[in-house]
Amino acid sequence: MAIKERQERDREAVRRSILDAARELFVAEGFQNVSIRKIAERIEYSPAAIYGYFPSKDDIFFALAEEGLRLLGDPQAIRQDPAMRDAPPLERVRAIFWKLYLFSRDQPQYFALIFVDRSVPRISREYERFAFMSDLKSRLLTQMKRCIDEGIFPSTVDANVGLRLIWAPILGIAALRLSERCRADEADDLILDAIDTTIAGLQAGAPTHARPSSESPS
Repeated sequence: MAIKERQERDREAVRRSILDAARELFVAEGFQNVSIRKIAERIEYSPAAIYGYFPSKDDIFFALAEEGLRLLGDPQAIRQDPAMRDAPPLERVRAIFWKLYLFSRDQPQYFALIFVDRSVPRISREYERFAFMSDLKSRLLTQMKRCIDEGIFPSTVDANVGLRLIWAPILGIAALRLSERCRADEADDLILDAIDTTIAGLQAGAPTHARPSSESPS
């Protein structure tokens, strides 16, 4: 192996160890309670060495958030999924929200860090890095609007409000499962019930109090 290749491999290994240590510390102790020094101590490096890879603690979070949200799903892969290609809009909405829950179940550390810890920076600060999440939201909104246009939901439903109403119980139940306040199998059933019940309420034209918002579910 050439010297340059070995150096690149070694550098990537150190970067990986920084991210793994930071993720574990952020989840265990909370983002605001973890310093660069504490991360450095975990991997037995100096703080100066950490700064050689990440200019700040926020940059470590953004790298982890991007990594985690990529695990949530590449929009292109979802779009090209044969099972979803010809699916009606409501089934696409169901499938994407179920995938959000599976992310919380399969990647609990990333989910806790991105969606539960209130002290982390907002990913909107790094718009270009997270443009793929804007694409995901845009596609969800498109499917919700199709549901309205096709009469699946009444015209009184606001697409943004509808998305937030479905997302809110998923986030809450996922957090309960994460904190072991409900059984894993119970959480799965509750998620399905929450999605179905919310959709049924929207279809029935149940009045909503939430105002339309342009904010992402995250």
